[in-house]
Amino acid sequence: MTKCLLATIAMLIAVPAFAQGNVSLFKVISVKDEVTIGLNADEMSALGGSDAGAIAKALHTKGTLTVWQYATRKAANGDLEQAPRAKVGLMAHDSLRVEPYASPLKVLPHE
Repeated sequence: MTKCLLATIAMLIAVPAFAQGNVSLFKVISVKDEVTIGLNADEMSALGGSDAGAIAKALHTKGTLTVWQYATRKAANGDLEQAPRAKVGLMAHDSLRVEPYASPLKVLPHE
């Protein structure tokens, strides 16, 4: 009984730490180019949602957003992964589109 209780408490403590590192990827597509960005749960919550629409609405309302650009790279063991590359600024534009991006690769959290 005690082992089960301790395991449950350990899981409850570990879940919030994992949730904070969870990153959702999105493609921001304009007439000229596209960029893959990543936002964690806290950042998405600050934008007022958890989907591409929340990003588009925040960008339209604020005019600009600073976000992490993500790119594919090789890990030390040779595996490919999605990792934060640089902080970039997005500017609102009439022909801008934001859509979810599903990567088959491991996605690393950003700062």
